[in-house]
Amino acid sequence: MTDGKLGDKLAGKIVDAEELSQEFKEHSVAEFFKKNKQMLGLYGKVRTLTTIIHEYVTNSLDACEEANILPDIDVKIDELGTEYYEVTVKDNGPGLTEETVGKALGKLLAGTKFHRMMQSRGQQTTGKPAKVITGTGNGKVISLELTIDPKRNEPKIGNKKELAKDFRGVAVQAKFKGILYRDSEQGALEYLRRTAIANPHAQITFRDPAGQKIKFKRTVDKVPERPKVVKPHPKGLSVDEIVTLAKYTDSKKVVSFLKNDLDRMGQKSVEAIGRKVEFDMNQDPRKITWDEAEQIIKAFKEVDFIAPSGDSLRPIGETQIENSLKSIVEPEFLTVLTRKPQVYAGGFPFQVEVSVSYGGKAGRTVSGPEGMEKRLEIMRFANRAPLLFDAGNCAITKAVHSIDWKRYDIKDIDKAPVTVLVNFISVHIPYTSAGKQAIADEDEVVEEIRLALMQTGRKAGRYISGKRREKEKQMKRELFYKYIPEIVVALNKLTGASKDQLKKNLEKMVLDKLRLEEAQEIEEMNGNGEEEKAKGEEDGKEKGKAKKAKGKK
Repeated sequence: MTDGKLGDKLAGKIVDAEELSQEFKEHSVAEFFKKNKQMLGLYGKVRTLTTIIHEYVTNSLDACEEANILPDIDVKIDELGTEYYEVTVKDNGPGLTEETVGKALGKLLAGTKFHRMMQSRGQQTTGKPAKVITGTGNGKVISLELTIDPKRNEPKIGNKKELAKDFRGVAVQAKFKGILYRDSEQGALEYLRRTAIANPHAQITFRDPAGQKIKFKRTVDKVPERPKVVKPHPKGLSVDEIVTLAKYTDSKKVVSFLKNDLDRMGQKSVEAIGRKVEFDMNQDPRKITWDEAEQIIKAFKEVDFIAPSGDSLRPIGETQIENSLKSIVEPEFLTVLTRKPQVYAGGFPFQVEVSVSYGGKAGRTVSGPEGMEKRLEIMRFANRAPLLFDAGNCAITKAVHSIDWKRYDIKDIDKAPVTVLVNFISVHIPYTSAGKQAIADEDEVVEEIRLALMQTGRKAGRYISGKRREKEKQMKRELFYKYIPEIVVALNKLTGASKDQLKKNLEKMVLDKLRLEEAQEIEEMNGNGEEEKAKGEEDGKEKGKAKKAKGKK
């Protein structure tokens, strides 16, 4: 990368390579992201603070889970001045050693997960100065001050000393300027609330700048099973990825490289590929040329493979989501669904979890013309991590708004007391940008979310319509009963019949009428249910046909 002043200095001159080389400057990854913070989601004062909390909390969650420890995470935000805050995050994880603390917290992109093909929340570090206390549970507790040299992308540790205290885990305290705390839909509190919902095994305590303390208690006493590391599927690879994988393989031949380093690659598949390429498959894979890699990718497209393994996917689970939402959202009605694994872009396995909550504390509370009102709330997650920003560009938002909610007795979804939760799970989340806040609208992804929403929507619709019918019946009953005394008096004068008997007969007529209407409604509902079921099956068949047609192309 050349210096920005080069254009002024050499304007109007024909420049040779020697002069250019003198002006050439090399920038580290950390320095690049420091100058381009928006690529990491670090823009906007509220958003930047939320992103900082996200980085610290996800690091704590991952560390605890990898050590099989139920996470206890404590987050504090103190206001030091105008747009100036101190953030403290403490966990009960395995802690960091003297050798790893600098790399883990101070060196951008350092970590144990960076190179692995497994489901993870994704991480980027801010590189800001911090005070750190770490204890590994062996009696040794260290405190230090940590900064990062952005030019070298190296951590700088100072004021290191041992503490005489009993502590296991990591506590990080850092000061940030140019950020802002707001109790809003995109603020730190909402981020932690959603993190607690998607991670019911974690207990999160939060103290805001005003001193208000909120605790999200765990509702599950078991650490989720870690997702398995999987090999890349042939259908999901590019030419560049083949060349890169081949450079680092331990295999001595292209044949063994394909079999050992890729998923679902059996002997028959290797033989089929060998017949379609024009080079020796027994050659050293590290010597594969770009043209040969293109031949391999072309062959992949013409060969049928078993769908990728779903072993790498770890959903939250229906029971866990239900318990979590009941504890935090406290809805009047709740339905949850975890769909079976699917595949998008030919080679990436994914899974969708959806829940629809109605009534209670479900939905967003906003100020309206008649006071506080409820609005639709969409909770988006990718591998359990909340997505608070760029909602309009996200496949989840588009899928939610593509559903005809009126069919499920929700007349105006945007003004309904409804919370829709969608968790997208995959080893490869198709984010729309480096900020990792919106999922690209891949056809298979949007369709799978839609199917899940329709299934949960039907259950919610039955509850809502049942509640509406019950309310209508109550109003009818009250209306009929209101006029019974007047009718009794009139009939008594006309017929001379007993008022008590007339009242009993009229009340029985009202109940019989209501029961008859209820039976007719149930019959209609069952008929609609069969229609919905048939439509769902038809949608499934059409989806299957479309996939086969796409595969043949």
